[in-house]
Amino acid sequence: MTQPKIAVIFYSTYGTNHAIAEHAAEAARAAGAEVKLLKVKETAPSEVVAGQDAWKAQADKMADIPEATPEDMVWADGYFFSVPTRYGVAASQMRAFIDTLGGVWSKGLLADKPVTATTSAQNTHGGQEATLLSLYTTFMHWGAILVPPGYTDDCIYAAGGNPYGYSAKAGAFDDAGRAAVTHQATRLVRYAQKLRG
Repeated sequence: MTQPKIAVIFYSTYGTNHAIAEHAAEAARAAGAEVKLLKVKETAPSEVVAGQDAWKAQADKMADIPEATPEDMVWADGYFFSVPTRYGVAASQMRAFIDTLGGVWSKGLLADKPVTATTSAQNTHGGQEATLLSLYTTFMHWGAILVPPGYTDDCIYAAGGNPYGYSAKAGAFDDAGRAAVTHQATRLVRYAQKLRG
């Protein structure tokens, strides 16, 4: 089988989704994929970011990670998204990136590719499922193929039981979460391989 190309695309303010994305990238590589770890562009004003020590520290930590582009989306055979929940939907930085994809979407260049997503929120019922469902609605507009984890492994139950995708409590990405993300990323790679033939 040919090696599938996976883009792991994330936004992270304080580090939870960065950690999830890094773990997903490692798991996808271990499953045989070529992987690009990519952050989306920060849209908050620099003075706002600099005004919060934890936000600034996280931005500095991610400084060397390349920003995702529409060309990366075309390159990839499959996508793993990780983004925090903001009021029940994906953080605006991720939505801003998605809004740049009209040119490649309109040519069908995002279609027929598998995609999965993860999220985090400040508390356990902070809108995670709504966030993932809203992302999947967007992915359906692309014609992408949804690859949620469902209840396909016991690790899903151990990590909170979200069949739409792993969801973390902010700052609490633990061993159970890592197992769930490994399963979700590996499942994505497997479907990308099948679709590539």
